[in-house]
Amino acid sequence: MKGSDVTALGELLIDFIQNDESKQGNPIFEANPGGAPCNVLAMLAGLGHKVSFIGKVGKDSFGSWLRDVIKDVGICADYLCMDDKVHTTLALVHTFPDGDRDFSFYRNPGADMMLTEAEVPEDAIRDSKIFHFGTLSMTHGGVREATKKAVRIAKESGALVSFDPNLRPPLWETLDDAKEQVLYGLSQCDILKISDNEIQWLSGEEDFTEGVRWIRERFQIPLILVSMGKAGSRAYYQGELVEAAPFLQEHTIETTGAGDTFCGCVLHYVLEHGLEGLTKEGLMEMLTFANSAASLVTTRKGALRVMPSKEEVLHNMSLRR
Repeated sequence: MKGSDVTALGELLIDFIQNDESKQGNPIFEANPGGAPCNVLAMLAGLGHKVSFIGKVGKDSFGSWLRDVIKDVGICADYLCMDDKVHTTLALVHTFPDGDRDFSFYRNPGADMMLTEAEVPEDAIRDSKIFHFGTLSMTHGGVREATKKAVRIAKESGALVSFDPNLRPPLWETLDDAKEQVLYGLSQCDILKISDNEIQWLSGEEDFTEGVRWIRERFQIPLILVSMGKAGSRAYYQGELVEAAPFLQEHTIETTGAGDTFCGCVLHYVLEHGLEGLTKEGLMEMLTFANSAASLVTTRKGALRVMPSKEEVLHNMSLRR
């Protein structure tokens, strides 16, 4: 019996999100804890799961604060390394009026890139039911090898592998490099969460179902989720397509972490029901819960510390009935 529900590897960083303007008209940024894998884990921890994070921050004030924050939200920080030479990675998040974002990264290098193969805790991964990762830990050689080692261990130990490309073009030398690593992720995963613009970029298909067909012609992935922002979400499973409507919020501030919240809810459902024999009704239940949770996060600054509770998600769902 495995002791941990989900272990994730990747980036833990500071998202500086504009929160106001000064009297002089200068933007005021708020330091929010961020990083997609930890956002996913934070949602899962709030739903009662035992979760662990593998990554690296700087041995600086931001790094120490991030370690404390993930502990506070229920993420095991035993495998978080601290680099005494390279600072914690920073991202400036510029939010547009419709809530969408643009990212500027201070990561040349950043501590999250410095994780090595030797620092990957094999026993922690072997003891996990699900291993989750993205591509920010695959932009550079050393951390890429660490990620691939972790994936290899997860598959050897019989863990389900969850992958979210989470494409951030500014972090790649070329988008061809990014595509190569996304294709690696697709070749390894059992659960794929991919956004609307990512599947169009990857497959060259405008239609999402055609994009999923492009992926399935190349890789046998049991469960594929397509997050479509304001258009809701879809699940593709054993020839079935299930689509769930979005929960549109009047008070959306910004969309940082919405996809990660969605992903955490999907993994929650898989932990409770497994990946075999899922029904259309079950998939609709999964997507509706995940869409509801993701919509709530868009009304809050940041994501990692403000994940909605199960009660909040269910209450939000009840308002639609």
